[in-house]
Amino acid sequence: MVIPPAVRTAIAEHARAELPNEACGLVLLDGEVAVEYVPGENASPSPYVFELRLDPVVWADLGDRDLEQAVVHSHVSSEPRPSRTDVERIGLWRDRPYLIYSVRLDELAAWRIGDGSIEPIVLTERSETSR
Repeated sequence: MVIPPAVRTAIAEHARAELPNEACGLVLLDGEVAVEYVPGENASPSPYVFELRLDPVVWADLGDRDLEQAVVHSHVSSEPRPSRTDVERIGLWRDRPYLIYSVRLDELAAWRIGDGSIEPIVLTERSETSR
């Protein structure tokens, strides 16, 4: 999966702005390339859990676009790996790209969480063809 610098920067800035709580939002993907970060609101403000909330009109507009949606949230101080809470609350994001940004480490990682499996997704800043 390709996360261009502008998208990564937008995720990091939003995560820092929401401290001491976790931030959350959506990354919009055109194939394997992230094209936009849509910041959301953490409906359960906490440094340990997130509940993504977006304006219903925004959700509807995003649904009309031919782009895959990947959820992203921040971990305030831990590594960018799925926590037990992340796995237990995977819900709609099961088997879909699931990104975590660690504020403390300034690291972004992506995962695919399924029934009983947690698989890493390799992230790059740009596609091999754009070099």
